[in-house]
Amino acid sequence: MIGGRRPLIVGEVLFDVMPDGSRVLGGAPFNVAWHLEAFGLRPLVVTRVGTDDSGDEVLTAMEAWGMDTSGVQRDDVFSTGRVQVDLTGGEPTFDILANQAYDHLDRREATQSIAGKTFSLLYHGSLISREADSSSALDDLEERSAAPIFVDVNLRDPWWNRVDVVASVSRARWVKVNEAELELLAGESDIRIAEAFRKDHDLDAVIVTRGGHGAFVVDGGGTFESAPPNEVQVVDTVGAGDAFSAVFILGLTHGWATDLTLERALEFAAAVCTLPGATSVDRRLYSGFEDRGWW
Repeated sequence: MIGGRRPLIVGEVLFDVMPDGSRVLGGAPFNVAWHLEAFGLRPLVVTRVGTDDSGDEVLTAMEAWGMDTSGVQRDDVFSTGRVQVDLTGGEPTFDILANQAYDHLDRREATQSIAGKTFSLLYHGSLISREADSSSALDDLEERSAAPIFVDVNLRDPWWNRVDVVASVSRARWVKVNEAELELLAGESDIRIAEAFRKDHDLDAVIVTRGGHGAFVVDGGGTFESAPPNEVQVVDTVGAGDAFSAVFILGLTHGWATDLTLERALEFAAAVCTLPGATSVDRRLYSGFEDRGWW
């Protein structure tokens, strides 16, 4: 258990533009924060959007969902983030544009937004390291918050390099990767390699997602594996990993056993796969889990 304080979520917010032209508010850190808000954890999101209509939409959506917008910066030069999503067999690929507002976090504004606050953990992904502005702001936030770090590895070519990712991993307590990412970082992808990776980087846990085959976790208590729940009607898998991460953070917050956390994270990820896009404004997505005592 890491206590009842708020999580600090740092990184991109953007609009996923779907193949049919529809736009879905997203970005891995934002998706995680959206779910955590519904779980009652009141995350603080530090991100940056443009002074454009899309930036206004982000703030409007956050306010309507009840989220704290005090960490959202506005940018007069760079536009609110956008990603083109293509789906093949329900599996997404992403065309991530360069030089978006979220790449240019202001360090001073970022540190001011956390002044006087304490946090249960700091969550970020890999994309925040691709530009110096946001990378420097993250360094300051990590130092000033002194919160344990959860790194959600999202390796999107060409927007990552091994040195930056390994440095982020080495500062973390928990790291989530998929099988392909573990292979890129550690040379292979299996339980033995994950445990060696955990020990090499002095991590509390390595969490490895395996798509339709479920996930496994290696931590100080051993190895835990779980398959996804019974087959669901998949609309798309956009945001499934972010849903998984959000429930894992919920489990850390409430002190769930690792095997229970893993089972619940896979269940919620499967539920998100039945929806178009990564998030929903329909509270019914969450109410059944709340009724079962998740939070």
